Amino acid sequence: MSAPAAGGAKEQVARLLTLVPYLYSRERVQLDEAAAALGVTPAQLLRDLRVLLMCGLPGGYPDDLIDVDLDALEDPEGDGVVRVSNADYLARPLRLSPTEAGALIVALRALRGGASDETRDVVDRVLAKLEAAVAEGAAAKVDVGEDVDGLAALRALLADALARRRQVRLTYYVPARDEESEREVDPRGLVNAHGFEYLDGWCHSADAPRLFRLDRIHHAVVLDRPVQSPPTQPRDLSEGLFQPSEDSLRVVLRLDPEARWVPDYYPVEDVRRRRGGTLEVTMRVADPRWLQRLLLRLAPHASVVEPPEQAAAFVATATETLRWYS
Repeated sequence: MSAPAAGGAKEQVARLLTLVPYLYSRERVQLDEAAAALGVTPAQLLRDLRVLLMCGLPGGYPDDLIDVDLDALEDPEGDGVVRVSNADYLARPLRLSPTEAGALIVALRALRGGASDETRDVVDRVLAKLEAAVAEGAAAKVDVGEDVDGLAALRALLADALARRRQVRLTYYVPARDEESEREVDPRGLVNAHGFEYLDGWCHSADAPRLFRLDRIHHAVVLDRPVQSPPTQPRDLSEGLFQPSEDSLRVVLRLDPEARWVPDYYPVEDVRRRRGGTLEVTMRVADPRWLQRLLLRLAPHASVVEPPEQAAAFVATATETLRWYS
């Protein structure tokens, strides 16, 4: 029997939301196997994965976007294994606030009135869990699939370090590099943005201010050592996580029509139209490594106009990357 039609955008979104937890629950899955499980053709699933590559959290930075290894699926010598990373927030159920839980309860009760017996049974089970959690004032702990108590303990530990002005040593996961690193940090405050909580502090490893998302801190300890950097108020993140300064690296990129979406996703200082539908954009970059990853993602539809050393760095990075495929 042939796979059913893929449907429109609504069906595609439903497939993508199902696909990420499905892949996270399996170490290795072939494209054909995943397509069969989702009821679509391998070609349709590949199109879905190309869309997934451009999805992620608000902000649109590399750490925010879902990463899909398309080379393994499109290269004739690829192994055909579907690999998705940096999508852990979709691999577990969402945390609900009391307001969100209340809205779901109202919607489920309305749905129950016209539901079949089979659907009504499912709705009743979900309603029982939600109503019990709301009655206990713990809607945020409804099947979150993560260590809520651990986050609470981490928050208390960091608050203690802030109150006593003590340094902390963090084991921090960096999804863009898929690695853990150990940092010694002078904490400055706890801040919120886009539904996540961050520690704002001075990182002695980077010798610069940094934000550390709490759910990516795998271990933390308060050191018996006072903070060394001057007292500073935590940052205001109301205008976004990245707030460029005059000390940030200034770069000018030339973008082909295929990459004209960049100014819509990343903060830029200036956009200039050029012949042939190309754009020149000026932007500030805090970390040159982030710039190199962005250029690799855009290649061959983007190039560095200035500074020349970043153009040379990209050529070297691209050459080294291609070497691994030879």
